[in-house]
Amino acid sequence: MRNKFLQNTKRTAGYLLLSGLLAVQALAQVPEGIKKITSVEGITEYQMDNGLKVLLFPDPSKPTITVNVTYLVGSRHEGYGETGMAHLLEHMVFKGTPNHPNITQELTEHGARPNGTTSYDRTNYFETFSATDENLNWALDMEADRMVNSYIAKKDLESEFSVVRNEFESGENSPFRVLWQRVSSTAFEWHNYGKSTIGNRSDIENVPIENLQAFYKKYYQPDNAVLTVAGKIDEAKTLVLIQKYFGKLAKPTRVLPVSYTVEPIQDGERFVNVRRVGDVQMVACAYHIMPGSHADYPAMDVLVEVLTAEPNGKLYKNLVDTKKASSQYGFTFSLHDPGYVYFGAEVLKEKSLDEARAAMIATLDSAAKVKPSAEDVERAKTTILKNWDLQFRSSERIGLGISEFIAAGDWRLSFLFRDAVRKVTADDVFRVAQYYFKPSNRTTGTFVPEANPDRTETPSAPNIAELVKDYKGEALMAEGEAFDPSPANIESRTTKVEKPNTIELALLPKKTRGNVVAARLTLRMGDQKSLMNKGTIASLTASMLDKGTKTKSRQQIKDEFDRLKARVSFFGGSNQAGASIETTGENLPEVLKLVAEVMKEPVFDANEFEKLKQEQLAQIESQRSEPQAIAITEYRRLTSPYPKGDVRYVATFDEEIAEIKAATLDQVKAFYKDFYGASDASVAVVGDFEKEEIQKIIEEKFSSWKSPKPFKRIESPYVAVKAENKSFETPDKANAMFVAGLNMPLKDSDPEYPALIMANYMLGGGFLNSRLATRIRQKEGLSYGVGSQFSASSLDKNGSFLGYAIYAPQNVEKLEAAFKEEIERVLKDGFTAEELKAARSGYLQSRQVSRAQDGALAGTLNNNLYLNRSMDWDADFEKKIEALTPETVKAAANKYLDYSKFTVIKAGDFEKARKEGPAKETPPASMGGSPKN
Repeated sequence: MRNKFLQNTKRTAGYLLLSGLLAVQALAQVPEGIKKITSVEGITEYQMDNGLKVLLFPDPSKPTITVNVTYLVGSRHEGYGETGMAHLLEHMVFKGTPNHPNITQELTEHGARPNGTTSYDRTNYFETFSATDENLNWALDMEADRMVNSYIAKKDLESEFSVVRNEFESGENSPFRVLWQRVSSTAFEWHNYGKSTIGNRSDIENVPIENLQAFYKKYYQPDNAVLTVAGKIDEAKTLVLIQKYFGKLAKPTRVLPVSYTVEPIQDGERFVNVRRVGDVQMVACAYHIMPGSHADYPAMDVLVEVLTAEPNGKLYKNLVDTKKASSQYGFTFSLHDPGYVYFGAEVLKEKSLDEARAAMIATLDSAAKVKPSAEDVERAKTTILKNWDLQFRSSERIGLGISEFIAAGDWRLSFLFRDAVRKVTADDVFRVAQYYFKPSNRTTGTFVPEANPDRTETPSAPNIAELVKDYKGEALMAEGEAFDPSPANIESRTTKVEKPNTIELALLPKKTRGNVVAARLTLRMGDQKSLMNKGTIASLTASMLDKGTKTKSRQQIKDEFDRLKARVSFFGGSNQAGASIETTGENLPEVLKLVAEVMKEPVFDANEFEKLKQEQLAQIESQRSEPQAIAITEYRRLTSPYPKGDVRYVATFDEEIAEIKAATLDQVKAFYKDFYGASDASVAVVGDFEKEEIQKIIEEKFSSWKSPKPFKRIESPYVAVKAENKSFETPDKANAMFVAGLNMPLKDSDPEYPALIMANYMLGGGFLNSRLATRIRQKEGLSYGVGSQFSASSLDKNGSFLGYAIYAPQNVEKLEAAFKEEIERVLKDGFTAEELKAARSGYLQSRQVSRAQDGALAGTLNNNLYLNRSMDWDADFEKKIEALTPETVKAAANKYLDYSKFTVIKAGDFEKARKEGPAKETPPASMGGSPKN
């Protein structure tokens, strides 16, 4: 929103003088060694003398800061025998530096939400944390230090070896991932875009440490990186800190090599066939396309949305509507070099894969023969622009999402993409479909010889410097207020409306960047008796809500939410249903009215019901042989021993499938008629909205909507179960799953609850530095994903502790022994005062960061209405956390944790592991690997 004062005065001499003074002042605030380059829509680029690019995006509306470092190196830059090296470095850089020897511990202590990711053209590291001077100093110091001083040590490579292999094997379990890798590798003969970022198994296992160190020293340098700092920052002070920490890094003298491999023009259709154990069939097609910076890319993105949007996309109609497939999807890759577009579909076992493949190819071929309607193109553009707009209303999302455009060539490409999408026409979409969607440019099916092949030559990237040099962007988005997310401030600013037998409200208006607002609505229904044998029907009923109303089709509902820039998801289970909403303040009234229409006037279309059943059946089938799904399901069945038909009963895969197949539309209609209403409902709204207007709309739409049957909470008391240790075979699955835990007679109001929260946080809840992660992942390299969870009911004396690990089947005995030893070490020795102090600091800061997220806060306020709690409970709970001692934590752990009472479930291909023998004790010195965090 433009500043009205500047609009009204920008032609006056006073304004010109003021602008000149401000420019001189701003220039003076830029430290020596840093030069301002340009500014677009609130993001300002600076260049440091050592080559580092800096992007600053001040956003005072949230008390958080995101620091993101993007290195212009990914799998595209890897050499022969070095696939997966960029990804491996991503893990090694978390191993520490001489000045920051335990980075994972520091991340936890500062309450950060961190991660690192690797892609084709870039690697990035980021952390979001509470906006304090101390946290910002620490983050910039740490990132600058690990840019050039990371250990990249042989001992760390050896311990990380099997962790990386574990992640590789995890991907090999996924039919989607395997097919995607095989199709892309068949499509690209020479360019590294055909190589999976995770790497080749032999490269992961054998890469020499010297190669890894050389790769690090070559690419992890200031002149090959872009530092983005977004959030509640003072720009001038932040520049001083950046100069302090990054300015001392010397500009390297080496010259980075230029990637020169160009993928040859594809000279005929290609086909790949993968045969593996699994439970769902899949078909996919890929086409070579332009780079992400090319003028045709926005039209290609629109084309993919036109083809795959649900429920009006051409692929959806020709595959899912016809029941040839249970789901379909498609996505483009916005890459530095010419990349590819990928389409896929899931097909149930009993369906014909040949028919699905033929329908997919016919639909894609028709896109190059029949121009799409202007309505379909505008609808696709609205969806794409909505998603772009919502992302760029969040400083955290901007800080992370902009890495993709940096990798494609320049961060300003993000704005050029938005501008170009707005201008895309049906003719543009048809033209790119005709040019790229040719059989000779497709990877699927079998080879077909042709006398005169029609080939496609993909264009090279344009001169990006020329493309972006004069780009100014649009007016700045409205800024939000500097909001304090403390429990006391939240409570004082929240208006609650609580009346018996009608919907309850919690309203927290506050200024947000881009006027964003979040809401959470929940309906509660039925009781244990009335819901008996209705669990599946209840879930299907909730899933049918947004499939059409008395006045709007499913497509029209989607179009309206897109037009209103709203992300709305409807949910429901055995005894509740509701909606989560994210939109803008000016659109919230219309969004709420549409949500009310969806929930109060569903039409329950028969065709949509059959499609929903097919989709859910496919989802269940895809999980039947997966170790993770099997282990978790079996654990839940043992620890929740309720009779079949009870809403708390955990069904087997076969039972779920049978219930879905037997479900009828009449049952769904009857369930809706018998249970849906707002007599026991609550809604919370957080963000930029007019309180009186929104309260009036909610009460008008929901207060008189009475529930046909009374609601009574279904109790979930503590159930003691017999300790068991079971194994389940999952043939031909590279990964195994370990789950172990127990039920506890505990409420979150009990005195031991805070102590157990911290015990779990230190044992398995922290970021890579918890006891379990340090032992099982960092030290012994047995698992890529390992940790623990603890929860306790607010209403019933029922708590639970659960530990888990993903690992290679050969390591089953080592894994279980290590897990048990760490549990017993906690009970015997407890935690140190230093350990508790660091964990407490990180945990409390993480709660502060969570309350700064409007969607999460709306969920908390909504739940508090149901629990009859205020934010005072949170404040009191955090005081109890502050008061904990190592002795109280140890005593609570000893009172409730007893490994002899644990239920242990393991699922994996243990038979194959026994035949192959034990895993390697320690990888050779030249071996190593690393997973994507």
